[in-house]
Amino acid sequence: MHRNDFTYNLPDELIAKYPTERRADSRLLVVNGDGLIEHCQFPDLLEHMRPGDLMVFNNTQVIRARLFGKKGTGGRLEVLIERILDSNTALAHIRMSKTPKQEFKIYFEDRYTAIVSDKRNGLFTLNFDTSISQILDSIGHIPLPPYIDREDNEIDKLRYQTIYARRPGAVAAPTAGLHFDQQLLNSIKSMDVDIGFVTLHVGSGTFQPVRVDRIEDHKMHSEWLEVGKKLGRQIRETRLRGGRVIAVGTTSARCLETAAKDGETKEFRGYTDLFIYPGYKFRVVDALITNFHLPESTLLMLVSAFAGCKTIKQVYREAISKRYRFYSYGDAMFLAHRPNAD
Repeated sequence: MHRNDFTYNLPDELIAKYPTERRADSRLLVVNGDGLIEHCQFPDLLEHMRPGDLMVFNNTQVIRARLFGKKGTGGRLEVLIERILDSNTALAHIRMSKTPKQEFKIYFEDRYTAIVSDKRNGLFTLNFDTSISQILDSIGHIPLPPYIDREDNEIDKLRYQTIYARRPGAVAAPTAGLHFDQQLLNSIKSMDVDIGFVTLHVGSGTFQPVRVDRIEDHKMHSEWLEVGKKLGRQIRETRLRGGRVIAVGTTSARCLETAAKDGETKEFRGYTDLFIYPGYKFRVVDALITNFHLPESTLLMLVSAFAGCKTIKQVYREAISKRYRFYSYGDAMFLAHRPNAD
């Protein structure tokens, strides 16, 4: 498989720069097991649920990971926290005119400082003089994706976060979950559909395109996840009653597939660099709810592996022609697993 097998042209005006007025106002494109396409509104998802199904959500919480600082000379720079290592230490991206060296000092609003202590795999180790959580709560900004070319505002604090977010650590939202409001969740539960949770702290690498020609040569970024014993039990019970495992988002799908690498979903806590692309055999996920993804991205490759390359190309062509909204604040798809699709 080659990188340019996963490219497409998207008109800029179809990139959603703001969320819909209400979470469930988005559209839903449904692809059934035969590859047939149906155009719906997101609440119509209920018509595609069955009693006995299990929906798995990612309960990670987006942290205010973007910081604006300055050098000792007064020049401005930007820091994006990628991963918090301990209370005062983090791995981060730094955007400035020159690459900072060791012992480089960064000043944040004349209140906090951080010192660069190391650089590894493109990330800088920063040692802060104050608790990172305190700094982010005080002066941090919501880390909107690079294709949303505006400053974050008050609406993003609420809407670039799922309503069930519980565990801080992500620098990007698990966007398929942004469409769910409490009313919709209550309706799902009332249908005897089980609900389970995983945690995967989404990193900024989720937005990076594949840069090698042969996708098999791509080195996948790693992200921290946790799958508990309870979810493994829920999956076994779902199988026994003939229900489906429905992953809400590609992050939930990667969690489930990572935890089931030996064939059965087991407790897992640690990092994953699982790269899912066409040819991958899914072990757990029967259906997937997901947004529309960037060209040449690993997430586009994942959904192509799940529903078939030809199907996904057709879906994206139709979504563009029907003016769906794309990416993090955009519309969604409900995909049935099509293991034998081209």
